[in-house]
Amino acid sequence: MRTALAAINRAAVLWLRQGVSPRRLALTLALGFAIGCIPVVGIPSLLCAALALALRLNLPAIQAANYAAMPLQLALIVPFVRLGRWIFASGPHPAAASGALLHLPLPHLVAMLGSLAAHAMLAWLLLAGPAVLLITVALTPMLRRIPALASAEAAS
Repeated sequence: MRTALAAINRAAVLWLRQGVSPRRLALTLALGFAIGCIPVVGIPSLLCAALALALRLNLPAIQAANYAAMPLQLALIVPFVRLGRWIFASGPHPAAASGALLHLPLPHLVAMLGSLAAHAMLAWLLLAGPAVLLITVALTPMLRRIPALASAEAAS
C-alpha cells in the first residue's frame, strides 16, 4: 500500500513538473490569477481550462491560480463596474442608485445587468494584460530558486 502511494506521488510530481520552466510556470500562474479576476462569476474556470489546453500550459497550476483569485474576483466586481462606467463616462443608472432594481421589468433588469457586466469586462481587459506581465516578471526569479524548476529550465 505504501509503495503504491509513493509511486502515485512520484508520478504526480513528475506530471506537474513535466516541461515546466520557471518562466512558463510564472506565465501560467499569472494568466490563471488574472483570468480568475474576471468580473463575471463562472467564466474563469472554463476559460483557464481552454487556455491551458490551447497553449499547452500546466492545467493544475492555472486552475490553482484561478481558484486562489476567487476572493479577489468577488471583491473587484464593483470597482471594475465603476471603472468601466467611468471609462464610458456614464453616470450611475437611476434604478441602481435608488435601489429600485427589484421593481424593474425583467427585460430592463437584464439590459442593465448586461451593461454593467460589459463595463466591468472592459475595465478588466484594460488591466489584465499589464497585470499578467507584472506578475510574470515578478514570479520568474522566485520560481528559478526552486531546484526542481531550475533543473527543468536547464534541461530545455
